[in-house]
Amino acid sequence: MSDIYQNLIKPFLFNVVKTDPEQLHSVTIRSLSWLGEICHRPATGWVNQRLQQTLCLSDARLQQHLFGLDFPNPVGLAAGFDKDGVAAPVWSSLGFGFAELGTVTFHAQPGNPQPRLFRLPLDAAVLNRMGFNNAGAADMAQRLTLVRRQFNLPIPIGINLGKSKITPLETAAEDYRDSFRLLKNCGDYFVVNVSSPNTPGLRSLQDASMLAAILDALNQENLQPDNSQKPIFVKIAPDLEWQAILDIIELAKSYKLAGIIATNTTISRDGLYTQMIERTGKTPQAEAGGISGKPVRDRSTEIIRFIYQKTQGQIPIIGVGGVFTAADAWEKIVAGASLIQVYTGWIYEGPWMIRRILQGLLVKLEEQGFNSIGEAVGSGAVSARKNN
Repeated sequence: MSDIYQNLIKPFLFNVVKTDPEQLHSVTIRSLSWLGEICHRPATGWVNQRLQQTLCLSDARLQQHLFGLDFPNPVGLAAGFDKDGVAAPVWSSLGFGFAELGTVTFHAQPGNPQPRLFRLPLDAAVLNRMGFNNAGAADMAQRLTLVRRQFNLPIPIGINLGKSKITPLETAAEDYRDSFRLLKNCGDYFVVNVSSPNTPGLRSLQDASMLAAILDALNQENLQPDNSQKPIFVKIAPDLEWQAILDIIELAKSYKLAGIIATNTTISRDGLYTQMIERTGKTPQAEAGGISGKPVRDRSTEIIRFIYQKTQGQIPIIGVGGVFTAADAWEKIVAGASLIQVYTGWIYEGPWMIRRILQGLLVKLEEQGFNSIGEAVGSGAVSARKNN
């Protein structure tokens, strides 16, 4: 069935209709929202059963219990695809072990001017400068509150928080806190996104002192007695220097963060095959934005291994960047990622990708003599340290 997507659907969408990627994404997310509702209606429950038979794979060896949450498998949806959480009910039916919604900001905002999303097929990549376009934290809170009343969400749901563009950097901590306050009962874990290249000045918040202020504000809100404490992650850029990553590791320890997500999109343009973006007539080097997909794969894995080694595996890592195959996922897991996320790979490989990765991971476990994914996490990083 996956060949149908590769041989018919993808060529049609990418080459024949020449659809604007953002327009196609909007149609896709609306369709998935409708599909999620269909899956949970008693009269059409057979749709959900059919999707699970086709796209899902359940095996105890893939399960993990991390930071108080149960993950049926280690492959999750990365932030950026479902910005407003409109398709939250469907992700488990498509094979994902968890899903991260957002990025959401306290203030609703339209994002950057269009066009702002470009496919780079020669590089199996996407260039985006969306700019956190979303309907705002209040809108997402209202939607997810209703969803959780109506539907059982069998996988953990994360919420990725960003800074509103209109909020000055000096008051960024309050902006993140206000979003968290509205949404903390709606998500199972939360992510501080200070690494998108598409909001002016945002990456400066990765500086230890500025990030500490944000974490202080979130911790104070998280410790309120009326709610249970939520796991909080920080998502970092692949373009950071090693010392900056070490600073963030120390902050993660000090604030007892649930973990680190490595990594966001890259501003690097090194090694790209794409010479010109057809829609704009410019080179990728001349276009602003972050690149995801295969160009960030190796750097992401390198950072995962670095964090795992420096923390001796004591801080959970969610690995994201350039995952297309089971081999890509396995590489990040043995480097130290307890969980992985996909986005660009799912666009290029299609909805059968998750099941195919999970099948491949089970083969890897058998080949390497591991009884579970948890046993494999960091096994390659440990070996690399011993050999150095």
